[in-house]
Amino acid sequence: MTIQKSTILLFTAVLAACDAGDQIEDVINTPAVQNALLAINSTPATVPINGQNNGQNNGQNNGQNPPPDPRPGGADNRGNPQQNNNLDQQLQLLLNDQNITGDPTTGLALPSIDDPLSQLGMKLFYSRGLGGEMDTACVSCHHPSLGGADRLSLGVGVEALETDLLGPGRLNISGTFPIPRNAPTTFNSGLYRSSLFWDSRVAQLDSGIRTPDVAFGTADTQAGDSLLAAQARFPVTSAEEMRTHRFESNGSNATVRNHLAARIGGYDGGFNAQTELDINDWEVEFQTAFGSSEPAETLVSYNNIAKAISAYESSQTFIANPWKSYIDGNASAISNNAKRGAILFFTAKENGGGDCSRCHQGDLFSDEKHHVVAFPQIGPGKGDGENGDDDFGLARETGNQFDRYKFRTPSLLNIAITAPYGHSGAYQSLRQVVSHYNRPRNALGFFDNNNWCRIITAQDNPQNCDALFPNARSNTALAQAALDTVPRNDSINGIDLNNNEIDQIVEFLQTLTDPCTQNRECLAPWIPAAGGGPDGLRLNAVDQNGEPL
Repeated sequence: MTIQKSTILLFTAVLAACDAGDQIEDVINTPAVQNALLAINSTPATVPINGQNNGQNNGQNNGQNPPPDPRPGGADNRGNPQQNNNLDQQLQLLLNDQNITGDPTTGLALPSIDDPLSQLGMKLFYSRGLGGEMDTACVSCHHPSLGGADRLSLGVGVEALETDLLGPGRLNISGTFPIPRNAPTTFNSGLYRSSLFWDSRVAQLDSGIRTPDVAFGTADTQAGDSLLAAQARFPVTSAEEMRTHRFESNGSNATVRNHLAARIGGYDGGFNAQTELDINDWEVEFQTAFGSSEPAETLVSYNNIAKAISAYESSQTFIANPWKSYIDGNASAISNNAKRGAILFFTAKENGGGDCSRCHQGDLFSDEKHHVVAFPQIGPGKGDGENGDDDFGLARETGNQFDRYKFRTPSLLNIAITAPYGHSGAYQSLRQVVSHYNRPRNALGFFDNNNWCRIITAQDNPQNCDALFPNARSNTALAQAALDTVPRNDSINGIDLNNNEIDQIVEFLQTLTDPCTQNRECLAPWIPAAGGGPDGLRLNAVDQNGEPL
């Protein structure tokens, strides 16, 4: 005897809703019950009772249509009209329930790359003149052809062996990667409304924007008028990212910025900076962008530098992906397996789903909050812990020990081209990431061979990672222990997906990438023409084969 699996799902969903004390009309309208009702009309799937199947489907199908191929991209990935319709209906119920529209730009005024301020920001973004020793630019870690980042687990900012070589192959003169966190993509960075950085050290408050220059919970009066403008004030002050340990070594963050502004503006500024650039055409560039005739001493401030850079970054809005096309009405824009992956993504764990949208919410696919996910803690760390090589995440800002190992939820838009993943760039593929969420307590297996060593030494046959980072495993164990010390909404505790379901979620995640981000011609407006730029210091990036990016 067999009964339809969908009937069992309906019965289970009704019982769960009734147990919750819902009224009958509310029971019928719950997403779980609605999904089960829709599933009854799909391709029959039977569940044996008492382990018996009465000889049916034992290698034969009695002349009926062949059973669905469960593999991603398999025969059932094309489906049939009825099956497609059922998947679409199930998915639509979930999207309605979670207010998914496909457009994360709603309510935001985002600049065009053609705007004069965005153009100035692009020129500044590519100028090594903002690097303390003039060997590094913002683009060193955030190139459009590299997914708006650098495709390295941990970055190389200053003192690279080859200044213009970006991405894989870029090495620091020390042979290691001194930047302790993975470089987030600048793509769609203008869509964040609450905070920036892995630890949200730039955050929107009711009273303004908080930055690391002021106490936690306090608005910084110098932050600028946007999160991105506030964020652009800090890479230039980091000794590992852009400043170096020599430039204004004893100066405050404000001193570093004022010196750089004087250098770009070609005025003294108290730093004798007017002759630091052999070529300097920045004054006219700022006058054009700001529509002003004011002199450089007034116009070329670091606040205006940050404002221009933020305009350029905000213009990098890439959301025309297959997922948006699907939501806009093109049912064939994504595969059936991607639709199954989306259903798992938006379905709660207690209903058999992946529970992904608990944190990756809305059209941005981020709740902009902080969670313990216990990714491997590799790299030099941020100076935390007994040995100074750990990274406490949000707790570094709040001072609250219960915020240790919490990191901000990144957006998943364009996720297929922004590997490596995680705050330390430990995982190289989306499948590794989803598998981690499935079994987060297996993360220590990451250290079972020397593969992790290749990630952060760029060596083919590394031998010395245990010597370089001897506490990486124990720091990761502490992060795993934190999974049990915070409320469920602040951590993950495993999902229980099978391999096929993991593949389906990965296939869905791949639909979130705008094709423009993988097309050099399409990205061309965000990459200035090769040349020296207003100061002769434009970084003309190449890959490890010497090809222009």
